[in-house]
Amino acid sequence: MTPILTALLCLGLSVGSRDSVQAGTLPKPTIWAEPGSVIPMETSVTLWCKGSLKAQKYVLYKDGYPETWEEQKPLEPKDKAKFPITDMTSVYAGRYHCYYESPTGWSEPSDQLELVVTGMHSKPSLSVLPSPIVPSGGNVTLQCGSWRGFNRFILMREVEGQPSWTRDSQRAPSGEFQALFPVGPVIPSLMWTFRCHGFYSNTPQVWSLPSDPLELLVSGVLGKPSLLTQQGPVVTSGQNLTLQCLSDVSYDRFALFKEGTSDLLQLHGRQTQAGFSGADFSLSPVKSSRGGQYTCYGGHNLSSQWSAPSDPLDILVTGQLSYTPSLRVHPGPTVAPGENVTLLCQSLSNVDTFLLSKDGAADASLRLRSKYRAGKYEAEFSMSPVTPAHGGTYRCYGSIKTSPYLLSYPSVPVEILVSGSFGHHGPPPTMSSPTAAPAQGPSWYLYVLIGASVAFILMLCLLILLLVRQQRRGKCRKSTGDADPEPKDRGLQDSSRPAAVAQEETLYAAVQDSWPEDGVKLDHWQNTQDEDPQVVTYAQVSHSVSSLKWVLATPLSSLSGGLQDSEDRQAEEDRWMDSQATASDAPPDVTYAQLNHLTLRQKTSASSPSQSEEPPAEPSVYAALAIH
Repeated sequence: MTPILTALLCLGLSVGSRDSVQAGTLPKPTIWAEPGSVIPMETSVTLWCKGSLKAQKYVLYKDGYPETWEEQKPLEPKDKAKFPITDMTSVYAGRYHCYYESPTGWSEPSDQLELVVTGMHSKPSLSVLPSPIVPSGGNVTLQCGSWRGFNRFILMREVEGQPSWTRDSQRAPSGEFQALFPVGPVIPSLMWTFRCHGFYSNTPQVWSLPSDPLELLVSGVLGKPSLLTQQGPVVTSGQNLTLQCLSDVSYDRFALFKEGTSDLLQLHGRQTQAGFSGADFSLSPVKSSRGGQYTCYGGHNLSSQWSAPSDPLDILVTGQLSYTPSLRVHPGPTVAPGENVTLLCQSLSNVDTFLLSKDGAADASLRLRSKYRAGKYEAEFSMSPVTPAHGGTYRCYGSIKTSPYLLSYPSVPVEILVSGSFGHHGPPPTMSSPTAAPAQGPSWYLYVLIGASVAFILMLCLLILLLVRQQRRGKCRKSTGDADPEPKDRGLQDSSRPAAVAQEETLYAAVQDSWPEDGVKLDHWQNTQDEDPQVVTYAQVSHSVSSLKWVLATPLSSLSGGLQDSEDRQAEEDRWMDSQATASDAPPDVTYAQLNHLTLRQKTSASSPSQSEEPPAEPSVYAALAIH
């Protein structure tokens, strides 16, 4: 029996060896996941294993588990099987491979499939150095970081079939865990959008939430747009602020970038009736974080090609520092073209940089480093030579070097008036730094023109009045020439007369009444003549009334040893004025009245002559009344 047993043993070994060789020679299946191998937490995924048409069953294995993970019968036409996962969790995360069994044996194992679950930890941050705006062919560095202490970070590009990059994390001086990924050269023909995740080394298939997407803009390929704001570059907290990016190129989308950040705000472009494309980026309400330097770009959909950057626009937020500087102008606020003007900005508080702003200017303001003098920080902004475009209202602010876009409260405004600049809107002036746009509004020249016009009108009116007055005087003189040259005594004689004196004076007085019904004013001069015993006074009275009714010659009271009481003389003058106003018959234009006047040095007589006797010679006063 020994030969028989030996033969059977050899036959069994031969069959077992043949079956093993045949099982190893079957082609290996293919494994994949739908919709992908990186699955967010609590979502579904399906694993597929595809083998031979002769397969009888498919088996799924997971690394780390000795037993079969799952077994499925093939689907028609029996060349594949699916393994569904309805609720993805960290339990399903790991590496998988599959087999299939045929009548001839088992296939070789498939390649490994790494199934990742995301969202198990908070997301990291993704930024780019130095800027997300990259020139064609340039290189950048992407930085993925988190405070959670991840051991590794993985960077993924959002393009199907593109590889991912994994880096060990490093702890930065700030305490954050970071990993740096060099990227480049960047070419316009590809899309450059990235995300990153963090994970721990003991659970490499359990990732954090994905970071926000970061797109690299390949700039300089297309024409640059313009960036502007209607509110001006200097704004206050709480104010509304909108930045407009405009271009004459028909762009589909626009991007706004703030220097020093990786933020890239994108909006769809709109077409204007004027043939421009643009987008409005609202930064309302303004807060301190809005301060900075901005640029914008234009681009097309489904392309990484972007325009060249717009000119930078500085946004400055006032009221962020507690002090208020002062502003003075030398030599004065009103200057002529060609002169030199200096604006002096000062502060008692510590200021690194002073900024001079002009109302209505659309561009950046002037900046000068401060100097410490006599206990104050100051800066001098010179305008040399002054042009009409320098006219306008100015304010100054202070800032510190650590926050150059956060300003103090504004100074009291100072207005510069350039003579001869009315209506001028010329190009920006030349100063010690670039200046703002020309100011608007009325200038000093307008006030001078108005004043000269008013003075001319007043002088013209005065000349007309003088001509009318001269004409009326001519008429009065003509009427006077036709009247009786010899005056008649129409006055009343005084009932008493003092005795004659040894020496008398001759007194002449010219009397002119400047106001109607206000009496007369006498300007007299005295000439002493020893040989003439009488005192004769002549008075010419001009009265500005339309018609003179009549003149009453009123005798003057005699003086006895002195002047008559002032109240009596005033009563006599009032009665004379009343008689003028109530008279009914119009006399000639010129009336002469003889007035009795006594010398101041008369002596008192013992008795008075009767009215029936002929009055002695008396001092006489004649008054010529001329109507104007």
